[in-house]
Amino acid sequence: MSTVTFGNTPGYGEKLNEALGYSQAVRVGDRVEISGQGGVDDDLVIPDSLEDEIILAFDNVERTLATVGATWKDVIHVNSYHKVAPGEDVIGEDHNAVMAEQFRRRLDGREPIWTETGVTVLGLADMRVEIRVTAIVGSGN
Repeated sequence: MSTVTFGNTPGYGEKLNEALGYSQAVRVGDRVEISGQGGVDDDLVIPDSLEDEIILAFDNVERTLATVGATWKDVIHVNSYHKVAPGEDVIGEDHNAVMAEQFRRRLDGREPIWTETGVTVLGLADMRVEIRVTAIVGSGN
């Protein structure tokens, strides 16, 4: 039977765990799933700039993966959720350009599958992006 390990990101993850009772990451054997990570600092403050928010969300994915022994290089699947105005029919290039640049910067040539979804609300009122990943530890070697 596989060992199940839960992880919480120091700072904001511990605060969310205490307030809402969920973990940021779970590892079962070599498979890792993380909850959606927003571009928030440890005080749950969101940057004014969309680019800074997306970069911080990528940083938070990295921090969360580390709590259970994984890295961006182990990621096989990305789900991203992008706030769009009601009635919008596309996620803007302002989101996509930063997402693509961060994939290239962090994945070192690895190309996981990606599902991108437009939504009208996220967990915090000012959030514009949330990123959730699946990883297989050791698969990026």
